[in-house]
This record gives sequence, C-alpha cells and structure tokens, in this order.
Amino acid sequence: MAEGGVKTLLQLEGLAMLAASVGLYRLIGGDWKLFAILILAPDLIFLGYLFGPRIGAAAYNAVHTITGPLLLAGWGLAAGQHIALAVSLIWMAHISFDRAIGFGLKYPSSFNDTHLSSVKIV
Repeated sequence: MAEGGVKTLLQLEGLAMLAASVGLYRLIGGDWKLFAILILAPDLIFLGYLFGPRIGAAAYNAVHTITGPLLLAGWGLAAGQHIALAVSLIWMAHISFDRAIGFGLKYPSSFNDTHLSSVKIV
C-alpha cells in the first residue's frame, strides 16, 4: 500500500473511532454540555511545547494515545463510575477526531512532524 494509502487508512480508522465514541456517549446518556466543555481539553497539553519540542512531543503523545482513555473506561466500567466512562469517551472522541483530520502523534523534531505526515499549518 502506498504511503498516502496508509495515511488514508489511519484517517478512516480515526473517523470510525470518532463515530463509535460519540455513538457510545449518546448510548450511555452522556451530558452534551460536558462533551462541549471537555472535547478540546486534551489540547491544553500544547503548553508542554513551552519547554521545547522534545518535552512538548512527549506530553502531547502521552495524552493523545488511546491507552489513557481505554484505561479510564475500563476503570469506570469496573467501578461503576459513569462520569469516568463519559470522560473517557470524550477523550477518545478528541483523539479520534485528530486522527481523522490527519493529526498524529508527534516526533520530537518538530510540532509539525507526526506519525501520519508532516502537518502544514497555515
């Protein structure tokens, strides 16, 4: 598969994860005001770039992998914590949206260098 095909496949995967996250959020009766408030919260980690690209990339990647929301969702389900499950789905929706529009995990070389491609910000 050509490099562009892999990126497209990963973006489609992000779109599918976004649809699943939002669908599950609706299914659990999540509060849409909470969704609106928290959907961009993971991007506050951009502040890590104030300490340089290496720290910024590490912080960004820690918050933009699906591992965190999956662990939170598992704990929320096991502990019967509805709010934890809701927050995990919002977090997953954020990450999935980023992937769907082509933003990937960051390399320490530059904010624009991601695992999906080099991002051109206008």
